[in-house]
Amino acid sequence: MNRIVALSRDWGLAVAASAACALAGVWVWKTVRARRRKSPDEIERLRRLRVNACGRIIPGTIVELADSMPEGAPGTILVYEYEVAGVTYAVAQDVSSLPKVAAAAPMLPGQTTSVKYDPRQPTNSILACESWCGIPDLAAYREALRARQEEAGEK
Repeated sequence: MNRIVALSRDWGLAVAASAACALAGVWVWKTVRARRRKSPDEIERLRRLRVNACGRIIPGTIVELADSMPEGAPGTILVYEYEVAGVTYAVAQDVSSLPKVAAAAPMLPGQTTSVKYDPRQPTNSILACESWCGIPDLAAYREALRARQEEAGEK
């Protein structure tokens, strides 16, 4: 009988210790996860890279340039349109984190471009990301912008 009581007490201690370890592990996991939360900029960067990895390329048109976001945060936003399976999508992308595209942005409205979209979710698309750009010859647009700025400065 003493043997059964001793085994039962040891088993109870083992279960309690295992539960305490499991709770401690959950707490550590949640703490580490909370510290590793991604910023909105990082989430957007990862979205662009995902679309680049799985996207299909189609023609599109840059419709307009919006200089700031609705929340009031500064940014350069390009609004563009493209058509997938007979449906026309009008989408905007903040390109302020892509310096070469942002520098040429004032010259881009009305231009034809390539758009990469996610075939599983056609509204998820990009004009450019860190490793791909659908806007042809950005250097020419930057040069034209510089020429315009110099003309405006002379007049």
